[in-house]
Amino acid sequence: MSPTARRVLGLTATGPIIGSILAGYSAFAADGTPLSPTDQKIADDLESRIKEAGLGANLSGFVMDAESDREIFGNNASTALMPASNTKLATATAALTALGPDHRFTTRVVYGDGTLTLIGGGDRVLTTDDLSALAKTAADGLSAAGLTSVKVRVDDSLFPEPALATGWTDGYFPDVVSPVRPLVVDGNPVMDTSLDAGEVFAGLLADQGITTDGTVVRGTTAAGDVPVASHSSPPLSEIVKRMILNSDNNIAETLLRMTAIAAGQPATFEGGATAVRTVLSEEYDVPLDGVELFDGSGLSRSARIPATTLADLVDLLTDPRHKTVLGPILDGLPVAGETGTLGPGLGRFDTEPSICATGEVQAKTGTLTGALALSGLTVGQDGRWKVFSFIENGASADPADTKEVLDGLAATVNGCF
Repeated sequence: MSPTARRVLGLTATGPIIGSILAGYSAFAADGTPLSPTDQKIADDLESRIKEAGLGANLSGFVMDAESDREIFGNNASTALMPASNTKLATATAALTALGPDHRFTTRVVYGDGTLTLIGGGDRVLTTDDLSALAKTAADGLSAAGLTSVKVRVDDSLFPEPALATGWTDGYFPDVVSPVRPLVVDGNPVMDTSLDAGEVFAGLLADQGITTDGTVVRGTTAAGDVPVASHSSPPLSEIVKRMILNSDNNIAETLLRMTAIAAGQPATFEGGATAVRTVLSEEYDVPLDGVELFDGSGLSRSARIPATTLADLVDLLTDPRHKTVLGPILDGLPVAGETGTLGPGLGRFDTEPSICATGEVQAKTGTLTGALALSGLTVGQDGRWKVFSFIENGASADPADTKEVLDGLAATVNGCF
């Protein structure tokens, strides 16, 4: 039964089988506690397979038993490496905690001095249909007041500059990630998402019979501007699930800024990083030794996180105390060979020896040039949840080959390989 199925059915990773193996401990973990035969096999197999793959110093790896928090395996586990999109685990944890899973982001329209202003509120999943509803409400109000023409302005002052993070390369934007602004429509990959959204909004007003002067400008609202219309996003829980499942960089960057605001920090990359660190350390007691954050998506090549920290973040997902707040992360974690960034056709868990773990592993992927990561969880052969994190930097092997190795390591933790 897959981890997803176990969770849906309300099953834990413990059961009668555990009692039958307790008498057979054969070795000891790093902290001196005994390893079960199942865990010892995981440790032995991982050690030999990592050596065989030639990863060695290029890999920061850590595996633990979720129920006991006992270390099963470590390889440079506390060495901070470039984590790529595994950074999103930290961003999601902080956002859900600081804002709450039911939080919604609001896009507003106000009117004043012959101008309609579209105000960005951090809704990264705003659609043309949503803007169309705003335009209709605004047009109805204008028509009722006898107005048939208006100027259009966008207010994206919620997020201050800079819009690009330390460690981002020129090849990233706007396709991999757009400069970070609080207003965007349909996730359009453009350099100025705010003006783009304003232009779409102006066109939708025209469809409603309201003419504009054809020029959308950037500005801020005035104290006397009158509220005209508003739209609320889906709840944060749904947005986080989407971000984790598809590894959406733009959602991650917006959530970093909104988390900063919720935590009383400036809505900048630095303020977001400070907010994330504060939430992780103060709310969940996650050690942050070696952690360096520069964005929310993990695209920054300056970022560093050790496998132990990522494993601690995944481990939180197995604790029933955190289900209400952090459950959306677990819900969004891709399932090996089935969904999201581990889905069919993406070259993951689809060949020997890792194909045996199809449906049995949930994990967050991470991919940058020279950096690969896979952090997640699986139910081991003893029926207990195992948490793992593997981060590879700088291996000479082909990236596709290294991904196969990481998938094989996850299958090793599951015990099917």
